[in-house]
Amino acid sequence: MQKPVIIAGPCVIESAELLDVVAAELVRLNAKYDLDIIFKASFDKANRTSITSFRGPGLGKGIQMLADVKQNHGLRILTDIHESTQAAPVAEVVDVLQIPAFLCRQTDLLVAAARTGRTVNIKKAQFLSGQDMRYPVEKARQNGCTDVWLTERGNAMGYNNLVVDFRNIPDMLQFAPTVIMDCTHSVQRPGSANGKTGGDRRFVPAMALAAKAFGATGYFFEVHPDPDNGLSDAANMLRLTDLEPLIDKLLH
Repeated sequence: MQKPVIIAGPCVIESAELLDVVAAELVRLNAKYDLDIIFKASFDKANRTSITSFRGPGLGKGIQMLADVKQNHGLRILTDIHESTQAAPVAEVVDVLQIPAFLCRQTDLLVAAARTGRTVNIKKAQFLSGQDMRYPVEKARQNGCTDVWLTERGNAMGYNNLVVDFRNIPDMLQFAPTVIMDCTHSVQRPGSANGKTGGDRRFVPAMALAAKAFGATGYFFEVHPDPDNGLSDAANMLRLTDLEPLIDKLLH
């Protein structure tokens, strides 16, 4: 049986020390389970709820820090881009360019990412169905991207809440061979925590196991050694020590 794509890492780059702690654990898990976990962290959280929220170190410093993780730990790297001008410089370092959910219909951004030759992971918008994602895929493929992934992360359900329709996974598998379940962003409660996004990490394992039942080929986990004190997505990040038992369940 082909092993799933697993993407894991902190929501945002907080420090080099945090990146090293998380990367070392992913290296250990790769060796133990014969995996190729892709390391994820954002150099800029451009869509924070509040203007005062921590965004990260920015493009220049952030990409250098991700390059250090790649060199020092031998992990493949994924990060998200928010502007078309970021695609080329980011692609010099990372293996997978990620398109944020709110931006998945931005044609110029998709075209710029596709033309880098890197894998492009497009997160499904909270306002789109799985079937709607065939059009972002077409935009990327028609501009030279041969490896397009899609990621399910829930749909808006009224105010400050998300719900996951797991039927989106088989729907997206009809036109994208790699469909990933974002198990941590899907438990968010957007904008519900006094200027921050809330959430409930208790449901992360259930999201992963349900996605497996619906045929997901990969899983996305934001992880942190002390998530309650994380600088972004604190409420829904998975504790780093809880990643191994969940991977074990998914593999067996």
